[in-house]
Amino acid sequence: MIKWLMILLALAVVTVLVVLFAVTRVENAQYENNKSRLNSSPKAANQKTKVAVVVFSRSGNTGVVAQHIADKYQGDIYEIFDSGYELGVPGLISALSDARSDIATITPNHIDLKQYDTIFLGSPIWLYSPAPPIWQFAKDHQFNDKKVVLFNTFNSKFEQYFIDDFEQLVRSNGATAFSHRYVKRGRMGSQITTEELLEQFDAQLDSL
Repeated sequence: MIKWLMILLALAVVTVLVVLFAVTRVENAQYENNKSRLNSSPKAANQKTKVAVVVFSRSGNTGVVAQHIADKYQGDIYEIFDSGYELGVPGLISALSDARSDIATITPNHIDLKQYDTIFLGSPIWLYSPAPPIWQFAKDHQFNDKKVVLFNTFNSKFEQYFIDDFEQLVRSNGATAFSHRYVKRGRMGSQITTEELLEQFDAQLDSL
């Protein structure tokens, strides 16, 4: 009996490792595909724009959307990072472990938002909730008299009560308006193309 339990446990461990490596491989491929669409060169803030786009993105899917929004509205784009969630198996395990947390160690930990009227906050959805770094950013910043737009990409779905909690957070930090825009990419292996992703986001953005 113990022997069979050990065999089953070993098989379960192998299965988990195979899945982790497969997901990591897909994420790395997505990043390489998205890299050419992302503006990796930092630029000075546009003193005239009233739109800021703040984004956390591991594989670049949400990052591509953020860049698209910034281009569409001629806004400033700021990427936030958490070294614990870098691409690779360790980062994926951390992401799964922390998925529903609202705590993260982000860099930069402060962005001056005074000049902006509209703040887009973007992240992927992890286990039905916005990823921890965007929660941490929202907790650390004031949005007095500003409109906040949360935008997300995801494979499966989100739970509305997490979005409601996020709205409550930004409103408690001064936001006067809140809206949520999102697109479902689909399961890994059968996801919509980047072009389709941006087209669907454009349809949602046009309704703002």
